Amino acid sequence: MGRASRTLGTLVPFRLGHPRGLATLFMTEFFERFTYYGMRALLVLFLVAATTDANPGFGMDRETAGAIYGLYTGAVFLFSLPGGWIADRLIGQRRAVYYGGILIAIGNFLLAVPSTAAVFYLGLATIVIGVGLLKPNISAIVGALYEGQPGARRDAGFSIFYMGINLGAMIAPLVAGTIGESWNWRAGFFCAGAATLIGVLQFRATEHYLGDAGAAPQDVSDTERARGYRNIAIGGVAVAVVAVLLYVGVVPVTITVLAQLFASGMVAVGFLFFGYVLLFGGLSSEEKGRVLLIALFFLSAALFWAGFEQAATTFNLFAQDFTDRSWLGASFPDGVHPASWYQSANPTFVVLFAPVFAWVWVALGKRNLDPSSPAKFGLALLLLGIGFLTMMLASQLVVASGGKVAPTWLLLTYLLHTFGELCLSPVGLSNITKLAPKRFVGQMLGTWFLGSAVGNALAGLIGGHVGSSAASELPGQFLQMCFIAGGAGLLLIFASPWLKRLAGRDA
Repeated sequence: MGRASRTLGTLVPFRLGHPRGLATLFMTEFFERFTYYGMRALLVLFLVAATTDANPGFGMDRETAGAIYGLYTGAVFLFSLPGGWIADRLIGQRRAVYYGGILIAIGNFLLAVPSTAAVFYLGLATIVIGVGLLKPNISAIVGALYEGQPGARRDAGFSIFYMGINLGAMIAPLVAGTIGESWNWRAGFFCAGAATLIGVLQFRATEHYLGDAGAAPQDVSDTERARGYRNIAIGGVAVAVVAVLLYVGVVPVTITVLAQLFASGMVAVGFLFFGYVLLFGGLSSEEKGRVLLIALFFLSAALFWAGFEQAATTFNLFAQDFTDRSWLGASFPDGVHPASWYQSANPTFVVLFAPVFAWVWVALGKRNLDPSSPAKFGLALLLLGIGFLTMMLASQLVVASGGKVAPTWLLLTYLLHTFGELCLSPVGLSNITKLAPKRFVGQMLGTWFLGSAVGNALAGLIGGHVGSSAASELPGQFLQMCFIAGGAGLLLIFASPWLKRLAGRDA
């Protein structure tokens, strides 16, 4: 392993001018994202596959499968909040990354076991905890590596790290997706779990390059640490008891209703938090304006992710049912390539176009033409709406011809949605850190993850509903989503001059 890690160090070209530990974190994130997106590409397709197929799934109806997806992905983002707290107050970021990676691998291996639904749900819950521990804390370690270094070098380091995310997401559906969809679903989940295990092993072998970055906190007393572990144990037992009661039917709530309660509950928590801060936070009038703007960002982000994250539900099912996949399909048993391949489109477009967008914003900024943050959020939602308009046209062709459409429709939709992501995602956290009152920065950052959790939960619910609809109903449903997203985007763009004033002159 030592020789392998030294070889890895010589193969990574971005070491020049950057800490060697960046290679460790890059590869860890690459493999973890391979796992997450490889498993995500398979999840809904596996759940809806008939139990009598040659490659049997769970045979669920599509609404239930979408609700499970929404609960899973929403919980992943939500658990990033306690995952960050556990690292900050108890075990440190490095241990959180290590233990989180192990849990992710175990969770995927549980998915690979041909057993009951209870074991499968346990695997999903284990992955949620693992990603919640790893995802926020590995980014924190990247930042710690660049303490005291120039801001430009720090930004470049995060750009390289971000490339690892997208490379893992790009390759995973082509590997794990092909194995799972064309051969055996369980083998696909196993492949995904093995990837994170590789990432964890290389992290352990090369973490000495991280120095003190991400080490366990030293300013926490033994009493505080013991209290923290006790609270985690109590919370874990409570969640486990509720999960068992739901599973055995003591609490008569369907998975779909549970996903609806989860999404609405998170929205309520967000509104209650913003209301408390505005009414009882002791804010000045300018600070209240900024908090209102952050609340608007929260809602906009939730709406955007509710549409964007239908990639693994609505669009995945559209690829399976209504997309001509005969290209490169000759080598597959049924003559078509896997539907999960299209999950690679978004990360591929991010890799290609993120530098272009960065250049465009800088170029516009030099001419004092850089759009305001509300305008960028509005543009993101407008592009999301145009993407759904594209899907409406594609579904009309399906209805008119009674057959399937070319893959270019899906690819164009993914391209438009990726452009929207590049308008919204990079500016979200940055603007929250600038706008939030200093005593509420951490909590305001949490609302960004909360918005992602709400959006992912809604994406599962919407995707399950749309995916179970007849082909004749699809054009109307896609048009409705186009009007909602596009209308919200236009409203933000037109209101951006007034909203910009809420930020205050300094911001």
